[in-house]
Amino acid sequence: MSIWDTLFGRAPGYDPTDGPDFSFGRYTDAFKTPENYTAWDKALLTFENGQYLESIEAFMAYLYDPTEDNVKWQSEKGKLYFEFYQGSKRVTGFADVEQLRATARIARLDANNTDLLHRLTTMNYEMKYSRFAIDEDDCLTIVFDSPINDVSPHKLYHALKEMALRADKQDDLLLDEFNEFLSPVEITHLHELSKEEKERKLGFLRGHIQSVIDYLATGKLNPEDQPGAVAYLLLNIVYKLDYLLIPEGYSMEALERMHRMYFAREDDEQPVTYKNVRLLSELQHLLLRAPESFAEELYAGKSTFGITLPASHDRLAALIDNELPNMDWYQDNGLPEVAQAIPGYIAGYALFNYAVPPPDKDLLQLYYRVCEDEYFRNLGYKQQFLDSNGRPARRAIRAAVNDLAERHRSAYPRLRPSASQLNFENLTDFGRSFLRMMRELDLSKQ
Repeated sequence: MSIWDTLFGRAPGYDPTDGPDFSFGRYTDAFKTPENYTAWDKALLTFENGQYLESIEAFMAYLYDPTEDNVKWQSEKGKLYFEFYQGSKRVTGFADVEQLRATARIARLDANNTDLLHRLTTMNYEMKYSRFAIDEDDCLTIVFDSPINDVSPHKLYHALKEMALRADKQDDLLLDEFNEFLSPVEITHLHELSKEEKERKLGFLRGHIQSVIDYLATGKLNPEDQPGAVAYLLLNIVYKLDYLLIPEGYSMEALERMHRMYFAREDDEQPVTYKNVRLLSELQHLLLRAPESFAEELYAGKSTFGITLPASHDRLAALIDNELPNMDWYQDNGLPEVAQAIPGYIAGYALFNYAVPPPDKDLLQLYYRVCEDEYFRNLGYKQQFLDSNGRPARRAIRAAVNDLAERHRSAYPRLRPSASQLNFENLTDFGRSFLRMMRELDLSKQ
């Protein structure tokens, strides 16, 4: 901080990527660079002209994310070789004048097991483009192959996405369930978190789950009379754990299962109280799992395909309009914990389900930075967003909001967040005012 910042009260600049090398939330490929879109147009044009290898090379350039350094390709003796990463998995392949073939090794098969092979055969029927197989090195592998003249950019995108996402998800799940018959393979590209970092994440998971269990045990809420309040508390935790911890394997599947269970259409007739019991049971199971099992699910990798669907700012604004007014009743009736959970639920639901525009994502992450200030500082982030009394830090937050707006101004020229309307009295009032500010953002590009 310069002397002028000190004299005039300017908080240090805020950059969401500045600090320890952690990523948060689910990767998205929804917002690409102009160079990516130029490569996509070239891939389409060259395919239509019968220049199939040139089309696939341009397609790889379309997939390339410079922030991830996720894709590599090289031409050699009439063949195009490529590889890309999806979480814990590496997909490799080649294309020549006749065919394209891509493979992703999942695990080494140390011994045959009837249940495992039946599981893989069943999953083969669920996939549209690719299939499970056993390669020459006894590795369970997902394979996609096709005649070269039938691999349009559209088909190639969906086929590679299917095999990459399936491989990334199934390796941890299958290794966890069939550990006597499988062993890991091709995991050298993963970045292992330190023991201290894993302990902090485990502490965050256990602390938040135990906190909501303890609150429900106080009797302030009647689960039968106020099931919606309980749901806000539990789902807020589910989405927060998913975004801030980004676990793989069993924990990731458990969090996704909780979301699916609560919002499944076939369960619409089930009472919310029943769904809450199931949510709480799943969270308690995560709480009681062995620390070493959770630690194995914490690692950093590169990604190429996202699983969340692109959503406009209007979708987020509609979510805020639908849910935020519910805060008032809980706050007026002496349940500030529930009121505070509602902005967290909104932020988490949006980040879990949608690929929101980059300004929205950065601002929602800033909201988490404020509410979970201790967690981020324990991870090594230096910017402090709560003061010594636990209240939102006015100068730091306003400066961060303005810095984020400047960061995205070239792409969103009408982005003018009204930081002056923020309420810093407590986290509950701050959450309401912060989402109201976000609701009014203009993210039009003209």
